Amino acid sequence: MQVAGITTPIEVYVASRERKFRINELLIIDDPNQGPLVGEVVDASSYNRFIPLSVEHAFSDAHVVESLKHLGYSIDEDEINIAKVKLMSETSFPVTTGSAVRLPAFDEVKSFLMKGSREYGLLLGEIKNTEETAKTMDENLKGLFYMFSEGKAKKTVNVPFILDLRSFHQYPHIGIFGGSGSGKSFGMRVILEELMRHQIPTVVLDPHYEMDFSSSQEQIEEAENFKRHFCKFQIGEHIGVDFLNLSKRDLLSLLSAVSPLSEAMSSAVEVLHRRGDTYLSFSSRLEDLAQALELGRSRIENALKQGLEPQDMERFKRMKELLENYQNIPLPSVQGISWRLRRLQISGLFSHDIKPVKEAMLQGKLAVIQGPIWLLQVFSTYLLSNIYRQRRDYKDGELRGQAQGDYFPPFVIATDEAHNFAPKGRDTAPKGIITEIAQEGRKYGVFLVLATQRPTLLDETVTAQLNTKIIFRTVRGSDITTIAEETDIKPEEARRLPYLPSGDAFVSSPLFGRTVAIRVRFPYTSSPHTINPIDEIKNHRLDSDEKLLSLISPHLPIYAANFVRAVEDINKDSDEKYEVRTLKEALDALVEKGRLKKQKSPLGDIYM
Repeated sequence: MQVAGITTPIEVYVASRERKFRINELLIIDDPNQGPLVGEVVDASSYNRFIPLSVEHAFSDAHVVESLKHLGYSIDEDEINIAKVKLMSETSFPVTTGSAVRLPAFDEVKSFLMKGSREYGLLLGEIKNTEETAKTMDENLKGLFYMFSEGKAKKTVNVPFILDLRSFHQYPHIGIFGGSGSGKSFGMRVILEELMRHQIPTVVLDPHYEMDFSSSQEQIEEAENFKRHFCKFQIGEHIGVDFLNLSKRDLLSLLSAVSPLSEAMSSAVEVLHRRGDTYLSFSSRLEDLAQALELGRSRIENALKQGLEPQDMERFKRMKELLENYQNIPLPSVQGISWRLRRLQISGLFSHDIKPVKEAMLQGKLAVIQGPIWLLQVFSTYLLSNIYRQRRDYKDGELRGQAQGDYFPPFVIATDEAHNFAPKGRDTAPKGIITEIAQEGRKYGVFLVLATQRPTLLDETVTAQLNTKIIFRTVRGSDITTIAEETDIKPEEARRLPYLPSGDAFVSSPLFGRTVAIRVRFPYTSSPHTINPIDEIKNHRLDSDEKLLSLISPHLPIYAANFVRAVEDINKDSDEKYEVRTLKEALDALVEKGRLKKQKSPLGDIYM
């Protein structure tokens, strides 16, 4: 392998007769004047006598062709492999044409490939096209995980890609971008598995109910068991909001998350909410005030003059007092607040508190929060504000030398569909706290892992703070433009984004100083959504057929004359209550599949 053509201090062309080049592989250029230089292949081509070199091609301008002839290449006979190589660091002088090029040993390029140790890093996958280099690396770095290839899980043979945990303090927050089917969800799963392996407290907002880590991959015999390292919580069933401890700001955030509040509504909440309010006391106050505003002062006073029951008398007195204190609050505002409050109550939000989440975090576990997207937006506003404030107060008190309550650890917040929580161009309830954490969380040891299919729709302030970006296959031009603007991805790599295989990704991180091409490792756990929908349909039909056969077997043969009685007997043991028509249709379907036989008779059909 040799350098060919005109060179610059930044990039060169390398030619070879024997070896084909692979994009993203590293090469060593032995420049006689400047010593060994490390470069990365950013584009590659092969030519032979059936495909003549074109002077219009970027690789093979007249200078490259002339250089190849002087280096002993036969343009008409040899197969010529040409690579465009970008140097890792700019040289003082252009590289010498004709310099020998070779594959590197691991120690020669270790500083470019690895920025963290196995003990303090996230093992996310392998660096693509580094198997030759990996042969010379330390034994304790070989075969650390499995890769999925050709339908099987195989030990990695490439250099592992390790994201240094300690670097988060300097370069916080991770963004995961990729379209549907690109491997983005698997990438998120792998990161969360690694956080559990290091026992980093993590809160996961899971709108798709897929972040379950209790099932291990069958293809990996020694798969790690994460059952003890995560807890799963359903909003309204296991966790919720303790209304008694809500501040006015918290309550406003929760109500606005259901539906935006008008200025009049916000003012009404500020006035009506009192310290120590329970859900019952606050909702009763709203109902009494709404009724008082509907009745008016004169009707309430007339009612008080009549002989009412003691309970009704007390209620009308409360209504009169509320009307005197809050008569300037518009009735529609009170009704709007009541409607939002009832919706939160119906969802079960006020039935529990966030204590189980905090306990899981203090134990170094991963807490998965599940619920519909609107409820996650509501709950996450309160949860993230609460735990971030607790961590910030503890850290600020520590820096001032003043103890501020019990220890609360650093933690990570992770979510898919991040553009629903911090969208660009519009406000949502959790957007404020997520933006605050994106900008200031590093100081307090609070970090974000945000995944989205549409980076263009994610708030620009948040996107700019995602120092490490993992980019899977992306098709939309607007998203590719956003990615190109927000990362150091090269034009050649941007053109490859729509064609990346599932699981392949580019990692852009200031820690590496360049974009690294990786393939995400095979996760140790399986998602509950991995079954193919077509297989699901077939399996369900097969199960239904078997269930029906087991129900009707004791009643076979079934004659047309006693069909009604057979339906009654079958329905005694069946959850699905059949009618004569629906049972006959089901039996005919089994006949078509060859599971039953149907015989004609003078008295009707006989199923046997």
